[in-house]
Amino acid sequence: MLAQAWPARRRGAERSSVSRAMSYNDYGRDSRDNRDNRGDYGGNRGGGGGGGGRNEDVGGYEQDYDDRPEFRDGFRDLAPPEPGQDPASYVPDVVKTFVVYLYRHIREKNVYEIHQMYEGSFQKLSERMFQKTPWPSVEVIAPYVENDHVFCLLYKEMWFRHAYALLSPTLEQRCDSWDNYCNLFQVILHGNVNMQLPNQWLWDMVDEFIYQFQSFCQYRAKLKNKTDRELALLRQCDEVWNVYGVLNYLQALIDKSMIIQILEEEKDGSVTFTATDGYDYHGGTNVLKVLGYFSIVGLLRVHCLLGDYHSGLKALAPIDINAPGVYNTVIGCQVTTIYYFGFANMMLRRYVDGIRAFNQVLLYIHKTKQFHQRSPQYDQIHKKNEQMYALLAICLSLCPHGKLVEENVNNQLREKYADKMLRMQRSDEAIFDELFSYACPKFITPSPPNYEEPLVNYNQDAYRLQLKLFLSDVRQQQLLSSIRSFLKLYTTISIAKLASFMDIDEPTLRMALLTYKHKTHVIDTDGSVLSNADVEFYIDDDMVHIADTKETKRFGDYFIRHITRFEDIITDLERVQLE
Repeated sequence: MLAQAWPARRRGAERSSVSRAMSYNDYGRDSRDNRDNRGDYGGNRGGGGGGGGRNEDVGGYEQDYDDRPEFRDGFRDLAPPEPGQDPASYVPDVVKTFVVYLYRHIREKNVYEIHQMYEGSFQKLSERMFQKTPWPSVEVIAPYVENDHVFCLLYKEMWFRHAYALLSPTLEQRCDSWDNYCNLFQVILHGNVNMQLPNQWLWDMVDEFIYQFQSFCQYRAKLKNKTDRELALLRQCDEVWNVYGVLNYLQALIDKSMIIQILEEEKDGSVTFTATDGYDYHGGTNVLKVLGYFSIVGLLRVHCLLGDYHSGLKALAPIDINAPGVYNTVIGCQVTTIYYFGFANMMLRRYVDGIRAFNQVLLYIHKTKQFHQRSPQYDQIHKKNEQMYALLAICLSLCPHGKLVEENVNNQLREKYADKMLRMQRSDEAIFDELFSYACPKFITPSPPNYEEPLVNYNQDAYRLQLKLFLSDVRQQQLLSSIRSFLKLYTTISIAKLASFMDIDEPTLRMALLTYKHKTHVIDTDGSVLSNADVEFYIDDDMVHIADTKETKRFGDYFIRHITRFEDIITDLERVQLE
């Protein structure tokens, strides 16, 4: 079936079977039902700020969705389909209610209610009713939402994300998901989608778009167990999840949204994109602007998956990660941004930037971990948290700038990797291999394999190449830790004396000193030279002169931290009522 349908897809002839009964231009329109609700962000629960009144356009329910009996009484209507009824066309009442309410709140731009349903109700229904089966298809829910084209695209986006998370998607589903993303982005880029969506949903769109691209590349490279039919279908899917298509869509969202210009103007105070978290409080739309913003992070991620770290950091340049931004409003986006930013810097030997970035986000997660445990993204946050500790251990082993790491993060790091860090400082390559393999992204090969060659798996080729390059760089730095330890003991020392201490000849030492200079100085994205060295020196004839690296101890931060802790203890004690 896919074999016949796919050529039509590539020509753009195939479109969603759901009727476009209502144009995407109608979202947020000034009708009698929602004229007063434009731009309401959920200050009032109950129909997008409309006080919970009846909305005949979209179902006429009087109660808020979370107040419905289905949720209060624990999913009362989970009865199976009646005998003789097609299970594929069966939609439980609670799902009908869900899509009707979600559709209504999107029409009314009620971001608060949309977020509650997207983050809460959708997760509850998925866990209770659809752990092993997909949600009802878009064709069977379309009549309950007036066959609205844009809503159906959004629903399918959630449908495929659920299928990828809990089920094993087929090749046809992977192709259909690509089609759906193409249709959705085309509508956003070339239509007038006048709606407001939560930042969490918009980030999940970009995040899932890249994840499915990554998953397809991994799936396509595993040829060993593919059947002849699957291989035949793969040959016809040459434009599905194509790397150029993925990069072009991300770049188109950035360009069309003019987000780079917006961020530049924001520095002058002429716009307030960050201050409003990307939302438009004047009845407009946040969809294109925020998708463009998150696509900047998406480009960083894709370039890192391809091993192009320079391009990744260059793409992220418009976002200042050292200042508050919209990426801070979504914890998944913040963790992803810092993870790939830090990893790219590590691979480019910009260890100081990597250490600072990892310390920043690990400290934030440590302070707010009690809130993340209730988040649907908790598993992903926890995994990335552990990976970033491993990457931080690598960075500090290659560039021991421990003063850049906050006390709480340092304690956690020592608890997890103290022994392994000592072994890495002694140039134990096996530990570098172990931690890199655990913490690195799942690299991809974007080009399709040669289907005519013997059927083997190529999905690990990109990873092996990046591991080889990383370990090669580590080997070149084997003598640097020994040099660093000796240089810290002297202000001047002769080449001959240092060579005797290290049990190597003078030419080898000179080469090692040049290697030290090379490995501790890197080129920044703007072309300037940065130094990662914790010990600076220069050679004059046969003498090595070491700069004074004695640092003034800073007691202020230490006392501030402990004063804050004592204040918290006193506050807790004052709450205790003694009998």
